[in-house]
Amino acid sequence: MHKRRLGRTDLLVTQICLGSMTWGQQNTEAEGHAQMDLAFSRGVNFIDTAELYPIPPKAETQGRTEKIIGSWMKAKGNRDKVILASKVVGRTANKWFRGDRPSQLVRADILDAIDKSLAKLGTDYLDLYQIHWPERDIPWGANPTRVGAVARRADADGAPANKTPIAETLGVFDELVKVGKIRHIGLSNESSWGVMRYLSEADKGIGPRVDSIQNAYNLVNRTFEVNLAEVCEREDVSLLAYSPLAQGYLTGKYDHGARPQGSRSQLFNRGQRYETPNAAAVLLEYNELARSFGLEPALFANAYVSSRPFVTSNIIGATTLSQLEMALSSVDVVWTEEMQKAVDAVHQRVGNPCP
Repeated sequence: MHKRRLGRTDLLVTQICLGSMTWGQQNTEAEGHAQMDLAFSRGVNFIDTAELYPIPPKAETQGRTEKIIGSWMKAKGNRDKVILASKVVGRTANKWFRGDRPSQLVRADILDAIDKSLAKLGTDYLDLYQIHWPERDIPWGANPTRVGAVARRADADGAPANKTPIAETLGVFDELVKVGKIRHIGLSNESSWGVMRYLSEADKGIGPRVDSIQNAYNLVNRTFEVNLAEVCEREDVSLLAYSPLAQGYLTGKYDHGARPQGSRSQLFNRGQRYETPNAAAVLLEYNELARSFGLEPALFANAYVSSRPFVTSNIIGATTLSQLEMALSSVDVVWTEEMQKAVDAVHQRVGNPCP
């Protein structure tokens, strides 16, 4: 299990990061603990969570995931062995985060979020604190493939689309670093413009420098490569790639329209990102390509993400220990030039059907 430097920090994170969004909904506390036990026994040192989790977000379950991680660290007494990342929500109309009111990336809301997360996690600091999504009005994932999807400059009422200036938000993170509640900051579902704006404000001396970005990256969504890869390479911002298996669609279990009992797609109506026109045929083609190399599709898809030179850590997720075993074993796959040429040949024809 190789380690890579996170941004310009002194943190060395493993090439696999353990995602946690199913703990407290699809997975019990005991199952979450078992996953962390297995991952750390294989050398993983990095866990990613969020105040939002588990998924799907609901008032009655929000915060369970952080509590599960906290109870595991307390039982193990291993906080100093864990590189721990969490997230604050961006602008949302959901009122359960802030006591029956909408949330924004303003001082009061960020301070409320960090204190609640620290309490649930049973720690007095986070190694990495990330903005889950931007406050300004942009497409989810922040990397549209068509100009028509770019955000308008103002909301319908004429107010600025970015209601809270980035400098103001960054100043709050600066406070949190100075008091020791967070060590480093990151972004998520952000665009190249957004990353550069945060870096520009930090260069002016306003707040800490962004060290990471957590965006979707997988075989059917390579939009990160278009602009963000260069931004992050030249500015030392680490990509923490989420959804390497495209919400399970790159495992092969949904091929030919299958919906296995207990799968996320069968339980929750949240797969629209990977159910776009032509997506099913493209997903099947990548899954069959994996099999042609003698690999399970999940192994192939995870190995692809981990092999990319601009990926610092691949955030894997699982609901069973066998799924987790396969994801962890992907680091042992030797990604060959032949595999990359085959993947690129498909991508040249189909592009990014699931941004």
